[in-house]
Order: sequence, then structure tokens, then C-alpha cells
Amino acid sequence: MDQATETTADEALTLKALTALAQAQRLRIFKALVVAGQDGLTPGVLAEQLGSTPSGLSFHLKELAHSGLIDSEQRGRNLIYRANFARMNGLLAYLTEHCCQGASCEVSPTAGACTSC
Repeated sequence: MDQATETTADEALTLKALTALAQAQRLRIFKALVVAGQDGLTPGVLAEQLGSTPSGLSFHLKELAHSGLIDSEQRGRNLIYRANFARMNGLLAYLTEHCCQGASCEVSPTAGACTSC
């Protein structure tokens, strides 16, 4: 794949992820799944935490899954949803790719931000 095609593909994935997060309920869902970590959450637990109905979450979960920001796993009769941390980190890396004008960027573990900018 050439550089232009790769850049276009990266942009398309980034736009899909940002579009998915550009809605309050989906952002809340994603944040709850990030907090839950690898254990993930069922739609019922998510609904309880967010004050919504499980059926009301279905559309939002589908959009987040379509963007690649979350994954689901069938466990018995339940679906377990998890944040896709690799995809999230890829999105953050893409957004900060040219931080510090292309120079090496030092990120403070405590501040979680670039200390060079």
C-alpha cells in the first residue's frame, strides 16, 4: 500500500471512531467499558450504570462495535462488551502523531500528556 492510500485508510478509520464517539450516550458507554477493563460488561450492567434500558443500548453498542472501538464475546447466554484498547491506543497515536513537530515526544506517566509541548 502506498503512502497516500495508507493515509486515506488511517483517516477513514479515525473518522469512523470519532464519529462513533461524537454522541453523548456512546461516549458514556465507551468510558464505562474502559473503566471495566478486560472484564467487560454486559448490556444489563451497562444499562444499570448509565440509567438506560438494555434495548436502548443496542444501537449504540452496534455503532461502537462497527467503529472497532469495542468488541463483544458470547459467554453463555450473555454478551460481554469490552473496550478495544489496541484500537483506542491506535486512535490516540494517530491523533498525536505529529506532536512536538515530529520530534520525540516524552509522555509523563502521571500526567498522561506530552511534557515536551
